[in-house]
Amino acid sequence: MRLSVSHTTRYEFSEPVSHGLQRLRMKPKSTHGQKVLSWQMTLNGASEEVLYEDQHHNSTALVSVEPGVCAVTVNCSGMVETADNAGVLGRHSGHMPLWAFLRQTALTRPGPKIRELARQVGGDNLEGVDRLHALSHEVLAAVRYEIGQTHVNTTAEDAIVAGHGVCQDHAHIFISAARLLGNPARYVSGYLMMDDRVDQEAGHAWAEAFVEDLGWVGFDVSNGISPDPRYVRVATGCDYREAAPVTGISFGPGESVLKVNLAVEQHLSEQ
Repeated sequence: MRLSVSHTTRYEFSEPVSHGLQRLRMKPKSTHGQKVLSWQMTLNGASEEVLYEDQHHNSTALVSVEPGVCAVTVNCSGMVETADNAGVLGRHSGHMPLWAFLRQTALTRPGPKIRELARQVGGDNLEGVDRLHALSHEVLAAVRYEIGQTHVNTTAEDAIVAGHGVCQDHAHIFISAARLLGNPARYVSGYLMMDDRVDQEAGHAWAEAFVEDLGWVGFDVSNGISPDPRYVRVATGCDYREAAPVTGISFGPGESVLKVNLAVEQHLSEQ
């Protein structure tokens, strides 16, 4: 399947910015069942300083905000060809050792609720990928999808206690519990072509866990499936902070407002 992606991120500042640095992870890579046919990124109000691959092999751009601007716009567009591998990515690669994905982070650190969830799933006499699919089901049952109730700094334990959250929260809870069960796990940010609309308000997030004899396998808890050709992987990390599309700092007296416009659709020649 060929997917066309158009993604605009705009930061508007209430006062001119004196200095700012942004780290952008917005370019997908040709790997694990997808091939980037074309991709371009343009900046308005900022300048590219350096391009590099981070510790997770994410394509990363460091950009500096132009002094005195009141807005920064990042426009990304391109086409990605995807394949249906039933969510299986295969063997581990990259700079990070596999054991590093067993380490809990500040966002995934388990509390009593997640430990209880892991014990429940671990006691069901299931193994391997079947146990992880059961975990995905239990996370969704425990935390209903509801926007506006959590934020980027909400921890996995806080989300499961609250009982509601979004794809980021589902991924963090799954990752936390999978690690307790002995499976290395990581966070994925990317795009999902929706069946009912083209325009979206944000990108998507899901999780991947390592399974013996299969390698890395994806789990989209929010939709109750493993990723299929409608998904485009952009960045991975131990949690959201390591795979976020935009991170950075800016200095100025005012506040900032983020606006996102995103469209993902199948290429017209294949419809």
